[in-house]
Amino acid sequence: MRMYDIIAKKRDGHQLTRQELEFAVNGFVGGSVPDYQMSALLMAIYLKGMTEQETAELTDIMAHSGDMVDLSAIQGIKADKHSTGGVGDKTTLVITPIVAACGVKIAKMSGRGLGHTGGTVDKMESVPGTRTALEPEEFFRQVNDIGISVIGQSGNLAPADKKMYALRDVTATVSSIPLIASSIMSKKLAAGSDCILLDVKTGNGAFMKTLDDSIALAQAMVSIGWHNGRKVAALITDMDTPLGHNIGNSLEVMESVQVLKGNGPEDLTQVCYQLAANMLHLAGKGTVEECLSMAKQAVESGAAMEKLRQMFQAQGGDVRVLDDPNQFEKAAYEYAVTAPETGYITQMDTEQVGISSVLLGAGRITKEDSIDYAAGIVLHKKTGDWVEKGECIATFYAQSQDKFQPAEELFCSALSFGQEKPVLPPLVMARITKDGVERF
Repeated sequence: MRMYDIIAKKRDGHQLTRQELEFAVNGFVGGSVPDYQMSALLMAIYLKGMTEQETAELTDIMAHSGDMVDLSAIQGIKADKHSTGGVGDKTTLVITPIVAACGVKIAKMSGRGLGHTGGTVDKMESVPGTRTALEPEEFFRQVNDIGISVIGQSGNLAPADKKMYALRDVTATVSSIPLIASSIMSKKLAAGSDCILLDVKTGNGAFMKTLDDSIALAQAMVSIGWHNGRKVAALITDMDTPLGHNIGNSLEVMESVQVLKGNGPEDLTQVCYQLAANMLHLAGKGTVEECLSMAKQAVESGAAMEKLRQMFQAQGGDVRVLDDPNQFEKAAYEYAVTAPETGYITQMDTEQVGISSVLLGAGRITKEDSIDYAAGIVLHKKTGDWVEKGECIATFYAQSQDKFQPAEELFCSALSFGQEKPVLPPLVMARITKDGVERF
């Protein structure tokens, strides 16, 4: 078998066999297939696409290129959730304790933030003392004992994806749905959960900007999961506006606690309930409607908040900050951003808002950057709200006053104003299962 023939076959629009895909991926990871040949194959895939079968097999091969996490030591159904990334998206910290409180095991590996999107691990580490790197035995024991643990990605998960993504990034082949889907799902398959709910963001703050593209990506990922023996579904959720009011690590933990205590922002609360209900449904806990009632009861009874507290305590976190947000480390400075004109906020460029929080110190531009856990933005007004010129629309937090002006300029440039109230899209736009697409 020659890599040349595999490239030519895909270039001409034909379906690759599993053996051909294994030869290419494993050879690339092992060093026998050079960068230039893998780049050529990636471009051929970008231009010619892949069938569902090809995409599923490519993903499975990528997953098996490194460690495959064996969760069999954990009793019961294990559920996972993956978000394609957004601004103010702290849903993992809300829905995982809800689902765990309803009797489904959460053994989750999460990532760090990069660019305009935040990362769950960084948010967790804003709680002083929290450990997000656990030995496998401790991880399994904690999930068996209390039903939940969220840790950073560890070990050698899907190294083929890391190598292939580095090439895609410099060869203009990132925006291929089969390649995006296999990249995300290879890590999810390797992480070992039985059922996976995908939260695919759509809008100006998301990787996929249009609803149709988001649905196509979700369909590809759901198909990959079912082809590989996992129960997978997806929700398409809005990211034309930041989710909730708080952007930044400790600020987002505070807001997650508010939701679990029953007094969080309406948009974040509703999205979290829908995500939790669909995770419980995948895990066999009942119809989506029954699971929605179950999720709400877990919050109203305090059981979900108790699960969050138990998780942080088990991982060394100082849980006093969960009960009293004043215990969090404070930013040295705060700054009021005022409305430049009177009218409705008709649009927010959510990606730019996210970058504004990064400029304040809340995120990373490169993987090596450090994070200021106290930095960030609290939004007082969002898309659809009426504002008066000079009214405070956001509060910035940072350790240096020098950060405020560039962040404010970018933030204000992200806002559009008008005299007519905009029509907002639904928070959850579609559900994708193995049976098809349901639009809302």
